Amino acid sequence: MSGFTPGTIHTARLLLLPLRADHAEEMAGVLADPALHTFIGGSPAAATALRARYERLVAGSPDPAESWCNWVIQVRDGGHLAGTVQATVTESHGSAPDGATGGARAVGHRHLADADPAAGGPVAEIAWVVGTPWQGRGIATEAARAMAGWLGRRGVRTLMAHIHADHRASAAVATACGLAPTDVWHDGEVRWVGPAAAEAGPRTRGRRDLGQ
Repeated sequence: MSGFTPGTIHTARLLLLPLRADHAEEMAGVLADPALHTFIGGSPAAATALRARYERLVAGSPDPAESWCNWVIQVRDGGHLAGTVQATVTESHGSAPDGATGGARAVGHRHLADADPAAGGPVAEIAWVVGTPWQGRGIATEAARAMAGWLGRRGVRTLMAHIHADHRASAAVATACGLAPTDVWHDGEVRWVGPAAAEAGPRTRGRRDLGQ
């Protein structure tokens, strides 16, 4: 699944930059508010711990049938980091190993156990998190839609997310990405599923104009 190598994604207000280990210092501040973890779980991590986690994620999945795609969200105006978006891409009948979570759902990947079958293509479980100071500005929606469009253009057919039933803001982001809630629960969260539409976000810029 070599086609799922993150590249820079451009939106009107944001740059989605492929995750690097040296993003950890700034991202530790972005994710430092304990209230941010009410729904996503875990707790704020120190920069050193976050760097180690990012190093594991950048190294990629040990499963050749799975791709880990991580971006940091950079706000064009000011150049500050505001959060992350991520996708675990796997074949429709594959599953991610438990180690793929990286130890924190805010900055790692979720287990794709019992994934709904995709219609002739890979499944991507997507997630997003935006730091408290940048919330309420539509940044998560803009970033997640851009990522969803990138995935659709790369051949992903089904998107999935797991969202706490009380997390209305995250549900709104999922709806904007074309996902709808199902009656399936996983680890106390509702599974949302939808098709990956190529037009869900702007085209990326990078190698071959597709972020490779």
